[in-house]
Amino acid sequence: MRDAYIFDAVRSPRGKGRANGSLHEVTPAKLSADMLNALKSRNNLEGHAVEDVIWGNATQVMEQGGCLARTAVLASKLDERIPGLSINRFCASGMEAVNLAANQVKGGAGEG
Repeated sequence: MRDAYIFDAVRSPRGKGRANGSLHEVTPAKLSADMLNALKSRNNLEGHAVEDVIWGNATQVMEQGGCLARTAVLASKLDERIPGLSINRFCASGMEAVNLAANQVKGGAGEG
């Protein structure tokens, strides 16, 4: 079993908030795609260096409905063939996404 490490992270603001707040025009897909693009740029990721996008998303309704992880991949500069998985565990959504990703790395998922 391999070790899994977090070597970079990015966090978004909470979201839209008030109707006239500074983020009221930013969609969840745009906010998420911007975070993916930042990680891609900071780490010089090319091609299929990213094998999967696992996204903690506590409120999967309206603009965040469907699979926000996959929508974010399509809206980002990542390869459009990369799959996405959105996880809703309420307050633990982000932690569950990290745990699942770490377990996939440890188990060798994605290796050909």
